[in-house]
Amino acid sequence: MKIGIFGAGHMGGAMIKGWVRSNNISPTDILVKGGKGDTAKKLQQNIPFNLTDNLEDFDQVDMIFLAVKTPIILPVINELKNHLNKDLPIISVSAGVPISLMQEALGGSYPIAQAIPNTPVQINQGITGIAYSQTISNLDKIAIYDCLSLLGTVEEISEDKIDIFGTLAGCGPAFVDVFMEALGDAAVLHGMDRKLAYTVAAKMVSGSANLLLDSNKHPGELKDGVTSPGGTTIKGITALEKEGFRYATISGIDTIMQSYK
Repeated sequence: MKIGIFGAGHMGGAMIKGWVRSNNISPTDILVKGGKGDTAKKLQQNIPFNLTDNLEDFDQVDMIFLAVKTPIILPVINELKNHLNKDLPIISVSAGVPISLMQEALGGSYPIAQAIPNTPVQINQGITGIAYSQTISNLDKIAIYDCLSLLGTVEEISEDKIDIFGTLAGCGPAFVDVFMEALGDAAVLHGMDRKLAYTVAAKMVSGSANLLLDSNKHPGELKDGVTSPGGTTIKGITALEKEGFRYATISGIDTIMQSYK
């Protein structure tokens, strides 16, 4: 499988790292078109992918991912379409540009998809939501799925759920990072070494998440299993609720969603 990708920033770079880390994609099978900065060149120093400025080179790949900023998605498509001799699947990993507009720019039944991955794809533990154009073939769907599944879990969703999926899966890691940092600070306050505190916090979050997935239990049921009557855990949860822990989390997601309107 030969992959073309425009952009090697935070998300593009994470995807490249994940593909190579999977041991299923060779760096030499990844063709990258970098931006005006040196991000792609710097990444290439560690991962020997192919870097090009010649758009005609992308005619040799099996699919193309657009990991560029939203305002330049359509300009890139308009420039790229004049250099392709076949209908290669094009997948945008930037929210904000509807599939219909991308397909209109490329013309008719061109195979288009919009995918929203998150940064854990770089260690093959990400989750990606994907919506397809109505005219895309099953063969193209399978090829795209096979490519993205190397980076973690892939969920097909309707296009109208792209924004909330991206907010939960894409912005959520930052919420968790802040939570783990706060847990670490609290442990340091009580005398724990900071490095150990972050390790414990990360392992606790990871283990709790895997238990939820493995047990298929409601999060509240798992919480109830830890909170003994009159015990320490319920006292801590009560303190969190007093400070609006749940409301703050919901408000954070809602604030992001409001920015899309």
